[in-house]
Amino acid sequence: MTGTDEIWPEELDAVIASSKHHKLLFENEFVRVLEVRILPGETTDVHTHQWPGTVYIKSWSDFVRRDDKGNILLESKNVIVPESKAYWVESLGPHSLENIGENEICNICVEVKKTV
Repeated sequence: MTGTDEIWPEELDAVIASSKHHKLLFENEFVRVLEVRILPGETTDVHTHQWPGTVYIKSWSDFVRRDDKGNILLESKNVIVPESKAYWVESLGPHSLENIGENEICNICVEVKKTV
């Protein structure tokens, strides 16, 4: 398996715990492809991303990522948006994401479950 050595409970998986905001587009033994959509003012339920992968930004908005205790992990206002609109992200433990901007957040995430 690729990703963190820590295994989080299945019920915290993004597609299960935050199904309103994470749509499964494709999955096999190697990858999982998700569409993530978060409207302005919305906050996802606490969830995880077990596997690392690539995120492609379809639309950007400012956000705050918090851990499962509500502590701020990341504020997008302190981040430079990648010009390529695609970037690598490691596995993410329990967190929520609040869209504090004026636009919808829409990403395509390709999580790498295992390599050949």
